[in-house]
Amino acid sequence: MASAIKISYHKRLFLFLLIFSWTMVLCFIVFQYMREKQYKSDFLNAQLQLYNSSLLEIVEEGLPFETYIATHEQPFPELRITIIALSGAVVYDNMIPTDSLDNHRDRPEVAGAMKNGSGYYIERQSSSDGRKYFYSATKGDRVIVRTAIPFNDTLRELLKTDWSFLVVMIAISMIMSVIGYFASKRLGENIERLNRFAAKAEKGEPFDEDEMFPNDELGSISNHIVRLYSQWQQTIVDRDVAHEAAMREEEEKIRIKKDLTNNINHELKTPVAALQVCLETLLSGIKLSEEKRQELIERCYVNNNRLRRLLDDVSLITRMEDGSQLIGIEDIVLNDIINGIGNELELMPEEERMALHVDFKDRVEIEGNMSLIGSIFSNLTDNAMAYSGGKNINIVLLENDADRCVICFEDDGHGVEESQLPHLFERFYRVDKGRSRKKGGTGLGLAIVKHAVQFHGGTISVNNREGGGLRFVFSLKKHNKQNSLHLQ
Repeated sequence: MASAIKISYHKRLFLFLLIFSWTMVLCFIVFQYMREKQYKSDFLNAQLQLYNSSLLEIVEEGLPFETYIATHEQPFPELRITIIALSGAVVYDNMIPTDSLDNHRDRPEVAGAMKNGSGYYIERQSSSDGRKYFYSATKGDRVIVRTAIPFNDTLRELLKTDWSFLVVMIAISMIMSVIGYFASKRLGENIERLNRFAAKAEKGEPFDEDEMFPNDELGSISNHIVRLYSQWQQTIVDRDVAHEAAMREEEEKIRIKKDLTNNINHELKTPVAALQVCLETLLSGIKLSEEKRQELIERCYVNNNRLRRLLDDVSLITRMEDGSQLIGIEDIVLNDIINGIGNELELMPEEERMALHVDFKDRVEIEGNMSLIGSIFSNLTDNAMAYSGGKNINIVLLENDADRCVICFEDDGHGVEESQLPHLFERFYRVDKGRSRKKGGTGLGLAIVKHAVQFHGGTISVNNREGGGLRFVFSLKKHNKQNSLHLQ
């Protein structure tokens, strides 16, 4: 009777495999759900941190931040912005009167920012208006900027976990269950055959060759399962790599923006201070000789030009980085641009100009932006004239085919140290800082050259020329309309 209701080995093995596989699936689903929720929360926080950093710079510099908030686009609608002193007192809130708000020092996101520089909280009900928010806070030197997104349908949809992986997992688990059933059934049949063989052998009965234990396919099925798990593991690894890459990219954007802002502020201080001193002297009522007055006016003019060049260069770099689709493309003849450089050199005093030698055997036409292409040659020429100490400039066409051209720009000056070559294209990098400022350079000329070359699908390199001087070699794609829009 007991043997009649006993569960067969096939069924017991299949039941075990079924429970095991679905337990693994459940654990993976829970794990993946938590991982994706954390990823989306971190990504949302990174976006708010970027806005917080921008607003924090305005506040720290003492600029009218309310105007900035009103005039600049916010990353999310209904964004609540709160500025908190390091003591926890609320200085500003764009939605709620500050006199009705208590001390915020104990708020989790504020406490996190005080400790680590930044912090966030996924979902908490505000004690001031009763709404639930996603909070993100960033600490500065004097204040903490906190932004909050109300938990509406849009935010819930944004943070909602993608359940497509669940469907895949269930499908895979169903397949595994079917495979497990047939595998356990085949194994059970083989064990039954082996049991019948053993029973016959015990009784001494003749063995039927048809009852021979066959080679089963368990090894093949095992390899198949291993491949499936390998695919799952690779999917997880790829997802982690993509997440880390996205976070690194976001962090790099924040770092570059901070560095650029700090460098610009530093570069602006000198001419602004000089202008202020000169103007204060002129306006003070002190009796000055006509010669001294003229000297002060000339200083104002020089420093004003320096400010204008700096702002123009920063604007050009920003336009190339953030709005390349807005840069117009037209048909350009490089020979004409180079001839224009030569004509400008001819207008300069003989003692100040360098001799230009051009070896352009072909007429080179490309699709590009006239201003950016011109900035490549003009900035390289200005750099050579200001800092090389040489007498000659050579522009040579090295390669010219249907898709691209390669150009060499070199001077016969004194060059630079080898250790400085990798830094020449960095923003605000100067080989001789004092000399560069005296020459009126902004430190952005070669950075603009690099960006302009890259905008036209090319690359640029620099090395010291044999015999002295610098040698720039850069390429330009001839067809760039697919990457930009025409401007009328």
